[in-house]
Amino acid sequence: MIRTNSADGTPIAFERIGDGDPVLVVGGAFSTADAGRPLAAALAQAGLSGVVLDRRARGGSGDTAPYAPEREAEDLAAVVDAVGGAAAVFGHSSGAVLSLLAAANGVAATHLFLSEPPFRFGEDEPADDLPERLQALVDAGRPGDAVTLFQREGVGLPEAVIEEIRSSPMFARLLPLAPSTVHDATLTRAVSTPTPAMLAVRAPVTVLRGEPTVPLLVRAAERLAGSIEHAELVVVPESRDHGVDPAGTAREVAARLR
Repeated sequence: MIRTNSADGTPIAFERIGDGDPVLVVGGAFSTADAGRPLAAALAQAGLSGVVLDRRARGGSGDTAPYAPEREAEDLAAVVDAVGGAAAVFGHSSGAVLSLLAAANGVAATHLFLSEPPFRFGEDEPADDLPERLQALVDAGRPGDAVTLFQREGVGLPEAVIEEIRSSPMFARLLPLAPSTVHDATLTRAVSTPTPAMLAVRAPVTVLRGEPTVPLLVRAAERLAGSIEHAELVVVPESRDHGVDPAGTAREVAARLR
């Protein structure tokens, strides 16, 4: 991992895998660069290069208060600049929301691949004060409670699944990422419905979803693809239950970048 500085001075850690044209891989909630490496490797095998990053407040990247979605969009701009000044961008889940916002804010994206973005379009929104309640738990030294609250109200996981995660070894790995839940909740509150600028991006847009996946995400993918004039909707049958299948996804990405 190497680091570049975002516009506000926050160090952002990233790694490039492969020698072809760059594709920036932007993960969703609780993800670090490690989660994106299988896709990055598959992109490299397809003749591209995958660029994975730790979003701010995660892994090897820093964090600077106060958080704002626009600052995190600048993080993507800094990484794109570091790998040559332009890149295709693949974002998954909240990472897709961030990627579209970044492109609307001027990040030099040659093609946007938006995988299962959790746009709600004003329906079934989480409580408006969720980011503040998450921040209060983080400030109180209760990262586990912040993780659980985000899973319950931000993601909508069933209680049985939440309890299973909390009692599993993976829960300890989520605790250092608790501050990032505040960021994700703030981002998705700010642009739960895409802004006119986001819907007017000039870069080609491919909206992807798996089969099967969460019904909310099916609706969001279809509505987003229908709201951007030049967007296409692609179903990746290998991707299931809000996951990203590296080989299937790399196939669809590479087919549109060659």
